[in-house]
Amino acid sequence: MASTCRPSGALAFVAAAALAGTTVPASGVQAHEGPAGTTDRVLRVYTNNIENLVRNNADGSCTRISGPDHLTSMLVDASGRTGTSGVRAPDLLIVQQVRGTGQATAYADQLAAKFGYPAGTYKAIVTWDDPEPWGGSHHCSQQSLGDLKKKQTNGIVYNTRTLSLAAGDISKYWSAGWLKFGTPYTGGAGCTLYKPPSNDDGAANAYKWKRTSAIAARFAINRTGTSVFAAAMHLPEQNGANACSGAGSTGIANSGIHVGVDATRLMNASTIRVIGIDANRTDIASSTLSGFGMTGYGARSTMDSRKIDYLFVKGAVQPSSIDHTVSGTKSNHLALYGFITY
Repeated sequence: MASTCRPSGALAFVAAAALAGTTVPASGVQAHEGPAGTTDRVLRVYTNNIENLVRNNADGSCTRISGPDHLTSMLVDASGRTGTSGVRAPDLLIVQQVRGTGQATAYADQLAAKFGYPAGTYKAIVTWDDPEPWGGSHHCSQQSLGDLKKKQTNGIVYNTRTLSLAAGDISKYWSAGWLKFGTPYTGGAGCTLYKPPSNDDGAANAYKWKRTSAIAARFAINRTGTSVFAAAMHLPEQNGANACSGAGSTGIANSGIHVGVDATRLMNASTIRVIGIDANRTDIASSTLSGFGMTGYGARSTMDSRKIDYLFVKGAVQPSSIDHTVSGTKSNHLALYGFITY
């Protein structure tokens, strides 16, 4: 929690910054953003399963994480360090496991405030505005925190200072695949799309399929008009044992991944392409989406000892001293990032 006490030089710092024309948020902390007219041409992209901003602890308890604390733990400078003056405002945040439009918009506004921008500078789009509870155990000994994890959807947060989005350039709702319980599995046989009527039996889990509905969008970089495709996916836990992406299919390179028809159209019309996935599956190769011109970045484990989160990019990704994986992320999952030169 941030202290309410300011250092004695804070007012002088704000005054000096104002004379220098530097943007300073109300807190007196300098925004980590370059000057207007900067020649920086880097698209800063992150992906993370934020787990509804609730973190599980080893003793069975859970901790609620604030949006600003999560962002500070995830955003890095060019050397992969968090919390430095070199951390710049991101352009795209691909997120899984957000509760809906309300939480996503609040998170976007907290991100704007962090860099001294007005509310609304960052916009959020989600697959489901207010998804029904997905059921199952949330592994929190405190019921109130467990309840916060009962609504889950996927989303994309983008910076309107650098990116524009046309209303028709959004693709929602394409479903993940799964093997319905009790169905034999052999090389994709038995797999189907995870949506009604092929969803969980029983009222408690009737809407569990919604948390795996994907979303994609096609943006344009304001400065150059360069087209950028971004997608957020969250595959079912079951994908770990049985790779399924749809009817009788194991997905691209037996990964359980597939891209919907409308999303593929947007992707094919884009120069830069980014997909962030919680695949709930290990050993997905960095070359899995090479057919789309994309490469996977980051090989380290992202959840305990498993690597189940993936970032695939088509574009000129800058090298990373930390393997594109942010070890201090305040989530059950570690964030991945890519800084793309355009």
